[in-house]
Amino acid sequence: MAKANMSLTRNAMPVQDAKVRAHNFDEVALGYTEEQAIDEANRCLNCKNMPCVAGCPVKIHIPEFITKIKEGDFEGAYQIITKSSSLPAVCGRVCPQETQCESKCVRGIKGESVGIGRLERFVADWHNTFCTEEPVKPESNGHKVAIVGSGPSGLTCAGDLAKRGYDVTVYEALHTAGGVLVYGIPEFRLPKKIVAKEVDTLKKLGVHIETNVVIGKTLTIDELFEMGYEAVFVGSGAGLPNFMGIPGESLKGVYSANEFLTRSNLMKSYLQNPETPIMKGGKVAVVGGGNVAMDAARTALRLGAEKVYIVYRRSMEELPARREEVEHAEEEGIEFRLLCNPTEILGYNNPDDARDSKNGFVTGMTCVKMELGEPDERGRRRPVVIPDSEFTIDVDTVIMSIGTSPNPLIKSTTEGLEVNRWGGIVVNEDGLTSRNAVYAGGDAVTGAATVISAMGAGKTAAKAIDEALSK
Repeated sequence: MAKANMSLTRNAMPVQDAKVRAHNFDEVALGYTEEQAIDEANRCLNCKNMPCVAGCPVKIHIPEFITKIKEGDFEGAYQIITKSSSLPAVCGRVCPQETQCESKCVRGIKGESVGIGRLERFVADWHNTFCTEEPVKPESNGHKVAIVGSGPSGLTCAGDLAKRGYDVTVYEALHTAGGVLVYGIPEFRLPKKIVAKEVDTLKKLGVHIETNVVIGKTLTIDELFEMGYEAVFVGSGAGLPNFMGIPGESLKGVYSANEFLTRSNLMKSYLQNPETPIMKGGKVAVVGGGNVAMDAARTALRLGAEKVYIVYRRSMEELPARREEVEHAEEEGIEFRLLCNPTEILGYNNPDDARDSKNGFVTGMTCVKMELGEPDERGRRRPVVIPDSEFTIDVDTVIMSIGTSPNPLIKSTTEGLEVNRWGGIVVNEDGLTSRNAVYAGGDAVTGAATVISAMGAGKTAAKAIDEALSK
């Protein structure tokens, strides 16, 4: 084993050139080589108290898998990761490691933390490339569980239960399994083949996946119990978009980020003559500052936009998106209009010709400048309007990326299911809802959050379901 690498900086992630990647949907980050992975692994001090593990929502034994990388045993590293995570190739790409495991890394005190996420991605990709052994389907324990939604929380819950011998069926509303991993996250951040590979692995463990089934419409939760399922986990996400309630939001060319990304990612609107078209080209404003806003802005650029703006009411310091995604967006030429907030979306209207084809389309967006005032209840300084600061941005398309809420369909069709004031399902520490044997987790409970936190919730619920059904 090589000696420890005491460099204060981590191995840089190889990436596509910004000028090239701005015009394609190929993955931006190219991944470590074996040599880079081993060199980065040797930066790990293998701390006895393992603070990084405490920062991981699914409690991957991080020092142990990194030690295997040091030894060149990449498959051994993969097996350690998959004891805790059902989606390592996904997590290695989209988890906010910098605020979770890596934020606890001792090496981060006097330099950069170990690139834990980059190492996880390397291990998962190595396994997917070189390993030919099929996963072993566990012996059945005779119990049936239904999972609503095939996003990260649902897939994690399904995987953990399948490994324990449960007969698990996942019901997905869309035509492809993966939830937000396929409809929300663009190809250049998370290739669809990666998600498909992770889903395929779960199928080999015995997980059944039924697509085009809308729970609350096609089937109700009560009907699932009538079909013989002994427990139900609801991981239906938060797909209901929020809007600002300003004039002009009903104009042609105004999208929610959810719709825009779903049309591009899942419905392949980037094709020449798509069945589900999307507005391409022109000038685009994305309102919001989270990861979804970055995804929407960078997707619009790749679809041919001549100019893309991120419009955010706070400063760069408060921007909630991952630093890496912000840096990539800046490198690609996306302009950040910070400390400003839309007040109206402007549209074309020809009063002399109601049949004018341009009627009803976006022509611009009126904004006001903001300044940061006193902190709010979360400690973030409140944005305050600067008087007489109105200005107009010339745009053809506006994408609203200001959060989402859980779909009310399951609540409205499930008697006795308690939700909070904004529609999130109320659960206890084990993920159990107000309904007996009905569990929930992920965005359906918390609202829009991270992939790994949703996975943590699915893992917690799987453990609770197992304990309840194995008594």
